[in-house]
Amino acid sequence: MSSFPTSASQDPEYAWELATLYPAQGDWSEADYLDLTDGTNRGIEFTDGRVEFLPMPTDLHEALVHFLYRVLYAYLEPHQLGTVYTSGIRIRIRHNKLRMPDVAFLHKRNYHLRHNRVWDGADLAMDVVSDAPQDRQRDYETKLADYAEAGIAEYWIVDFGQRRVIVYRLDGGAYVVHGEFLPGSFATSALLDGFQVDVSALFAAADEAPK
Repeated sequence: MSSFPTSASQDPEYAWELATLYPAQGDWSEADYLDLTDGTNRGIEFTDGRVEFLPMPTDLHEALVHFLYRVLYAYLEPHQLGTVYTSGIRIRIRHNKLRMPDVAFLHKRNYHLRHNRVWDGADLAMDVVSDAPQDRQRDYETKLADYAEAGIAEYWIVDFGQRRVIVYRLDGGAYVVHGEFLPGSFATSALLDGFQVDVSALFAAADEAPK
């Protein structure tokens, strides 16, 4: 018989039995995952039967994400090129693998990939790196491979700790570095002609966030 942790009287009391209502790690289906994440705004990703909880966004993280969104939206809107969202859209990499980029863009020519609950792809993804080693590994290694597998044409990594923006472009099924951009320069896109981000202004927006 399963047993559950006991708590001292001064500690919070949790309904540990609730966990038994959900599949064990490794046994989640894509439908289970979608039903769970339909009911929460917590960042949760899914790979081969396992749910992966993302770090809760900080003020600094959101300052960077919203700066990127505003600049990208301002570029896209006059040209009516497509749709851009921040933090929350679920993108299917393949069956049983879904990711949630911080910023995702889908060109209108690819709207057949756009569905209410999940996109079946994207044209551009951006992620802001969090501090924890496992989160850095997720953005720099795991998602780099995942987004390439999904055929996402361009991937931006924004690293506040190292004050750099790396832009990758898809080349023959794998990413190559389009450019590495530091403060004082403009990060450019290989996909979107003329789109650029002032790196100094980007990180200045985060410098204003409370520490």
